Amino acid sequence: MKLITEHFDNLEYITEDKDGKKNVFIEGIFMQAEKKNRNGRVYPKKTLFGAVEKYVSEQVKPGRAVGELDHPEGPTINLDKVSHKITELKFMGDDVVGKAQILKTPMGQIVEGLIEGGVKLGVSSRGMGTVESAQGGVNVVKDDYILATVDIVQDPSAQEAFVNGIMEGVEWIWENGILKPQQLEKYETEVRKASSAEIASVQEKVFTDFLSKL
Repeated sequence: MKLITEHFDNLEYITEDKDGKKNVFIEGIFMQAEKKNRNGRVYPKKTLFGAVEKYVSEQVKPGRAVGELDHPEGPTINLDKVSHKITELKFMGDDVVGKAQILKTPMGQIVEGLIEGGVKLGVSSRGMGTVESAQGGVNVVKDDYILATVDIVQDPSAQEAFVNGIMEGVEWIWENGILKPQQLEKYETEVRKASSAEIASVQEKVFTDFLSKL
């Protein structure tokens, strides 16, 4: 399985007053089905519907659906980085529309400050699954896809997009109930063992192999 991330940046910022307290929300399209996205992937509606339904049932409804500010390096939720709680997630046509409350955590306060400062933020889904190639250079996400969460991100620069791409190139497997990265360790070993004369060619080989797995 691979870590799969998708970015959307057309969000609305909403402020609601309740019992004299200000609550900030973000709302917009969190995911899309049946459309080729900027990463060249397509989520069949049946696949995405099942993943969203499971996530809503197991995470949103019990109040456990939290996300982070920026993507971490894997599928696990890091509580010290949590910035928001997803309160709604539902299909409208082929779009998955969501709403999330910004929490009063250190990362949540950073998000509020960015919003107040006029910084444009986006959301990025984070999940695990496999993809298969189809005609037209499209990669179709298979029905083993599991939605982990939706994070808040800034529109990624080339460097950030590359970092996300590396993590998407890592193979993850379940081992004794724990998700562990496989491919990254292999890359690190190859580079570490290379001599000074070989390092350039090994790095090129590793990078080419990484690109082939995107």
